[in-house]
Amino acid sequence: MCRMLLYKGNQPIQLAHLLTKPAHSIINQSFDSRLRLDTRRPINGDGFGVGWYESEPDPELGAAPCIFTSVTPAWNNMNLIRLADKIKSPLVFAHVRASTAGSVSESNCHPWQFGRLMFMHNGNIADFHLIKRKVQESLTDEIFLTVNGNTDSEWAFAVFLSQLKTPRQAQPFCHSVLKEAMLKTIAKLNAWGKEAGITEASMMNFAVTDGVSVVCSRYISSKTLEAASLYFSSGTRFESFKPGHYKMIKADKREDIVVIASEPLTFEKADWLTIPTNTLVVITSKLNVLMYPIVDEFHNPAPTARAQEQTAVAVVKGEGRDDGARDQQHREVVFVEDSRPLPGVAAADSTENSPAPSPLLAGKQQLQKQQAARVFSAANSTADASSPVLVA
Repeated sequence: MCRMLLYKGNQPIQLAHLLTKPAHSIINQSFDSRLRLDTRRPINGDGFGVGWYESEPDPELGAAPCIFTSVTPAWNNMNLIRLADKIKSPLVFAHVRASTAGSVSESNCHPWQFGRLMFMHNGNIADFHLIKRKVQESLTDEIFLTVNGNTDSEWAFAVFLSQLKTPRQAQPFCHSVLKEAMLKTIAKLNAWGKEAGITEASMMNFAVTDGVSVVCSRYISSKTLEAASLYFSSGTRFESFKPGHYKMIKADKREDIVVIASEPLTFEKADWLTIPTNTLVVITSKLNVLMYPIVDEFHNPAPTARAQEQTAVAVVKGEGRDDGARDQQHREVVFVEDSRPLPGVAAADSTENSPAPSPLLAGKQQLQKQQAARVFSAANSTADASSPVLVA
């Protein structure tokens, strides 16, 4: 199972603060992943990719992202470390690969780019070889010819592009257009799989951006199984308070930073929330974060029907510390089940006459309740995918 990360902020961030410096950065996750579902592939050493956008698009060069990929393991690539120290960007995608389909080659490394769009995937399309011809037949010649690799993920990107009327447009897309294209992509892949008689579940943690807004899914084509892990954090600043240790600073109600990652980058338990299984996350151009339940044949609102979501926290084994810094003794970072009640949930349930919280706080409290229950609340059980939960 791959690991992926995305960052969107009002201000550009040095890539090193996401890729290399945190104790559980995505580079460290490439050899020390603790929340993978497929333990047969213990490391993500089949290549990596990083994509980023300029703060202000160059009039001559356009708004397309810059992408750097390599087949070497991320932890052993000095060029990545050098670039991360010198590049800043307000929107970053990063991906470390553990191959499930396709050879180890640069053309198979995520993310991919088409015009101003960038796309990456964590998971797999089950028995993809059985639907590959159907996928290819659905594409226009232009989109078909853009596929250079042989992964199920890149073909899924091609399907996504086919859902857009003008995939090469120079102007930003409306976030609702990207959202609908993502939902159609998931629906088409499911339909082709059903037609082919495929019973194995597909894991579709997709992420796409046009450099302005972001759409990300945490999804599995099953009513009972858990999707690949995906976490969310937001605040006003993402800062290091000592080497290897970062925290999300929440200085006020506004959200200036949003990070979504397969595994938490920090060991501050309050910084991260689990994105519920079969949910679409939309980050708008204004940094509003919306969560939509994906209501299809695999939508399951019953709390006890789906395998328990992983609610893990990081601790350092052997020293009684609750931080995750690696020192010269290489303390072992482990993830343990977090059974504590989420902050704010009990208080919100027990104070009937307290003043109404702000929309931002109410949205976060609602998400915390959903996380504690492991599913969306019963109120969402009849909602369609146009009914979001406001998170930030």
